[in-house]
Amino acid sequence: MDDIRGLCRAHTDISGRQAELLKNIGEGLPFIADLAQAQASLYAPARDGTRFLVLAQARSHTMVQPLQLAPVGAFVAAEEEPLVGQTLVTGQPLVGLRGDSESSDSLEMHTYGIHDGKDAIAVVSLEVPAGSLQDRGSLCLVDTARMILQNSRSALDPEAYREISPRDGILIADAYERIIYANAAAQHIFRVLGVGSLLGIRLDAPELCRHITREMVKPERPTEKEIEAGGLALLRRDLPIFAGGQLLRRVVVVEDVTALRQKEKELSVQEAVIREIHHRVKNNLQTIASLLRLQARRSSEAAVKDALAESVNRIQGIAALHQLLSRQGTQPVNLHDLAAEILNLLSASALPPDFQLERRFGGDAFLLPPSRCTSLALVVNELLLNAIEHAFPNRDHGCIGLDIRVGESETTLSLYDDGVGLQSGFQPETAKSLGLHIVRTMVEDDLGGRIKFSSENGTRVEITLPKGEESL
Repeated sequence: MDDIRGLCRAHTDISGRQAELLKNIGEGLPFIADLAQAQASLYAPARDGTRFLVLAQARSHTMVQPLQLAPVGAFVAAEEEPLVGQTLVTGQPLVGLRGDSESSDSLEMHTYGIHDGKDAIAVVSLEVPAGSLQDRGSLCLVDTARMILQNSRSALDPEAYREISPRDGILIADAYERIIYANAAAQHIFRVLGVGSLLGIRLDAPELCRHITREMVKPERPTEKEIEAGGLALLRRDLPIFAGGQLLRRVVVVEDVTALRQKEKELSVQEAVIREIHHRVKNNLQTIASLLRLQARRSSEAAVKDALAESVNRIQGIAALHQLLSRQGTQPVNLHDLAAEILNLLSASALPPDFQLERRFGGDAFLLPPSRCTSLALVVNELLLNAIEHAFPNRDHGCIGLDIRVGESETTLSLYDDGVGLQSGFQPETAKSLGLHIVRTMVEDDLGGRIKFSSENGTRVEITLPKGEESL
């Protein structure tokens, strides 16, 4: 709603303080439209004095054929909106009919002045189907919306005054807390709870509260309370309307969130199961790694020992991934966190205890869904293991880093070290290393990316992945 202040500043003589008031009105306009079951517009007089500027609009979710109006930011000639003009001059609410050239249906237009002192600085119009206000309930809704508009001197909490769904129950009580209106959704909800007629009952009546088994109020949302009653989970918003410190009316919006809470419980259980599965997979992989270490110690062949050690390190890389997933469940995995987890395991097993390893992880955040993590975990594991084993001969310190750059069409991962660099004549296309073969297969075939090796003040491996890989 910052646009309202900008529109006022650019095209009207409305002051900054008045523009702030209109911003507050605009923020509550969707709620007003849903409550009054109307189409709502906020108009302000343009600087030239012959037109009105449309500052905000909102349409009720229950309106089937709303009238086509000028969009927000557009100007409307004063003669096209006579009720708006009259309300600006007199400050008094007015009612009239308006039609649409594209439809034979007409709407009943209600205009209300937004006052700063005695003068009206803007006008809110509510358009409802002609004749609908002959119904006492509809008249109560529009009248309540008017009360909110006339007492919106302070900012309306966007969360409390959020839009109303057609499935939400609406209760309106008078100054004595007696219910004077209840829509069909509210009647259905309380009928399930064993309450018959709602009209005339006080909001704190025992029959409305007897089935409540649990209440919870969040400190950050004092107007909102979640209750459990009769097997239902209900979200209740309590919105009092005050004037001069006196209660005029109270609007209560009741939302049935039973299905939502049940789904959340199911997802919570599912996520707990997934976490446990990852935890068990990690434990099984560590068991396999321990068995391979045992086999390596029993072997007298150096080549066999080296091959088994490489297998152990690859298994540990995958185990590190499952360790991370066991904590995060179904949440996306940050590649920086995954690389740190793998590097910690590898450095503990492959570096001397007194080796000083500097870690540099920087650049953009790169998130991967769990289903896409294994391939990249193997790639990162192989490259980190290669750096640890070959980059720092006869040294007691070194640096390994990961830099990530997320672009519009592709993402570049740069794994680097400050070691001895690549061997002279190194050609990745002809190299027979199993680790390098794994890296190239995973990057090019599995991830659809490209890989590039360079040697400058150490070794740098750049992996370029097409945009969108992180979300597959």
